[in-house]
Order: sequence, then C-alpha cells, then structure tokens
Amino acid sequence: MTARSIICSTPAETFGFGEDVGTSLKRGDVVLLYGELGAGKTLLTKGILNALGFDVDEVTSPSFTLVNLYKTQDLDIYHIDLWRLNAAHDAASSVGLDEIIENEHAVTIIEWADRLGRVVFPNRTVKINISGDGDEPRKIAIKYGEIEATIQ
Repeated sequence: MTARSIICSTPAETFGFGEDVGTSLKRGDVVLLYGELGAGKTLLTKGILNALGFDVDEVTSPSFTLVNLYKTQDLDIYHIDLWRLNAAHDAASSVGLDEIIENEHAVTIIEWADRLGRVVFPNRTVKINISGDGDEPRKIAIKYGEIEATIQ
C-alpha cells in the first residue's frame, strides 16, 4: 500500500491534485473521499474527471441525485455522494453500489465514504482524506491499494 500527504493552499492546487490522482486511475478503481462539508471533495473530483477526459463544466455534485454518471470514450465514471444518507440507511444498497462496481469499464468516486459502513471492493481503492475548509489550506492524505474499506 502506498500512502502520502500533500498541502493544497488554493482551490487550483486541489483541482491539480485531483488531476494527478485521475492520471493514476484505471478501470475498476474506487476512490473513497472523506472530509467535512466544504473541504473540497467535489473540486478534487472535478480534477479527477478532467484528467480522465470529461468536461468539468458538466460536473455537478450529486448531493440530491446521489449518483451522477459521466461517460468518456474509455470509461464510465460514477460520482456518488452519500451526504444525504444517514447511518440508518444501507448506503451501498441505496445507490446500487454492487451493480456499479461490477461494471468493468467504471471508475467509481464516492464522496462522504464514511457513510458506507464496511464494504469489500473487488479492485483497488484509493482513500483520500481532506482536512480543512473555507479559505484555509487543505491537508490531503491519500492511500492506494486497499481492497477493503472499513470505516471508523
């Protein structure tokens, strides 16, 4: 498992970090995003999508739809936001996660991943924890390689 941390002092740096993450993704990967409201999860997601060849002007937070699907020439990118689901819900079932991760051409990005509970993924996961919000710098910790996501 590979782990590293970075400080992003501006929104542009957070977007750029997302682009860096996006260039490392491959089919089947699941990106788990953790961080408080306003931490920059959607901005980071836009950077990932930009690197994967999707028009970021079309990217919106799926806070109310729960799942947005973005198609590129090579990938189906599922952007999931679990913010509206509380611990009493089975978040994975609520968004059809089992079917999504079966898609061989998919990359899955999950905001508010701490609401998933315990899920075992068939492929590589990328855990990204963003600390900070508002105008303060963000500390971003990233871990590649976990298959099982056990949420605290």
